[in-house]
Amino acid sequence: MRNESSTDSTVSTQSAVDRLVQQIKDHIHSNALSVGDSLPSEREIGEKFSAARNTVREAFRILKAYGVVEIKPKVGAVIVNRHMDAVLDLFSFQLAISPESFQDIQGFRRLIEMGSVDRLFEYVTETDIQTLYSINTDLLNASSAKEGAEQDFLFHVSLLAISKNKTVVDVFSMMKPIVSRLMETGKERDGLQKTYEHHQQIIDALAARDRLAFKYFISAHLDQGMDYVSDSIKKTQPSHS
Repeated sequence: MRNESSTDSTVSTQSAVDRLVQQIKDHIHSNALSVGDSLPSEREIGEKFSAARNTVREAFRILKAYGVVEIKPKVGAVIVNRHMDAVLDLFSFQLAISPESFQDIQGFRRLIEMGSVDRLFEYVTETDIQTLYSINTDLLNASSAKEGAEQDFLFHVSLLAISKNKTVVDVFSMMKPIVSRLMETGKERDGLQKTYEHHQQIIDALAARDRLAFKYFISAHLDQGMDYVSDSIKKTQPSHS
């Protein structure tokens, strides 16, 4: 038989925490607080919003997990901007990824990397081109598949950054734990040369402002990634031996 009073107490406590989290967010907005500003102490928050000590602590824990505050010794809760880091931490826990998830991510990459072509061609500079060539050279000279995957991811982040669209870069960066795993699998299977050659073709097309070639080589490069999906899935599955 279910313990109704225990269940009601848990729901009530959770509701109090949720309510306090929202009240603290409202406090930040109404007082125009920004990154680096300190929040009132736990005691002051409790008094201001008539919240129990445990409720306050849990609310701060949630805000920290959201990347909104950071607890510093002798200072207390300080407002930070670690939203994307918090999301990255969440993605890093996704140890088992289905083939469909990988396919969706590659499809999303196709949308943003090919869809950014007009802005890339509008904003790209010679310095950007040389930076991409340099990153690609570092990829070819990487000492391990893991290091190669890091350079591969950096290449694509740097490519998207040329578009000057921070949201696109942030969203792509959010997928790093999963995309890097796929990239590392490719390096382990085929080495570094193939990725290097694909990147060179992409850079050459960008430097020549050849939209058709750029979109073709990006598409071919992402198609190559799909070949590694089954291998990546195998790596994420727990061994039953």
